Amino acid sequence: MALVEIRDVNKSFQRDTQKVDVFDDLTLDFEQGSFTAIMGPSGSGKSTLLNLIAGLDKPTSGTITVGGAVVSAMSPSELAAWRARHIGFVFQSFNLLPVLTAFQNIELPLLLTRLSSKERDERVRIALDVVSLTDRMDHYPRQLSGGQEQRVSIARAIVADPTLILLDEPTGQLDAKSSQEVLALLGRLNTEFGKTVLIVTHDAHAAAKAKATLHLDKGVLEKV
Repeated sequence: MALVEIRDVNKSFQRDTQKVDVFDDLTLDFEQGSFTAIMGPSGSGKSTLLNLIAGLDKPTSGTITVGGAVVSAMSPSELAAWRARHIGFVFQSFNLLPVLTAFQNIELPLLLTRLSSKERDERVRIALDVVSLTDRMDHYPRQLSGGQEQRVSIARAIVADPTLILLDEPTGQLDAKSSQEVLALLGRLNTEFGKTVLIVTHDAHAAAKAKATLHLDKGVLEKV
């Protein structure tokens, strides 16, 4: 069953006086429980695709549906509420707040929910346990390694039990050992917890861990 349905999506940007077309009638599905890697050269639209699926950007035309919800038709307030419940997004630069501990960074998405303080605490501790960082919960980002920062960002992405996990270059800033740890964690989230995972990557080793790989070039996707 398709969790993500992309239908006849066009996306263009205006750069000065020039119109730049990213996607031209893109149609694509991502199945529930899939683990897919998207590869391609810089500027091919990989990150744009993630942003469209997450509702962080809107298509010029066409529809994007996630779990039956037409994301491309939602208002900003509807998107914010929907995203908080259904999307876990891991940014390439981690996007951790330096003045907050690992625990507090992970808790941030839950502050948008109606969970009690006790319920938030339980959720954060579960997420920390999943990423094996319980012993680092009181550390600030500057006190963590790159791999640990990435695992904190993944814990923040999964703490609300999202429908879909999207990751932009999850190993791009990591050394080989940290990359393997993060990729093993993503595999666990997919196989043990049944999460649908979609990663954008330049790393062939990262793509090899996925169940399927798509190559994006000039707005056209091909299965590898």
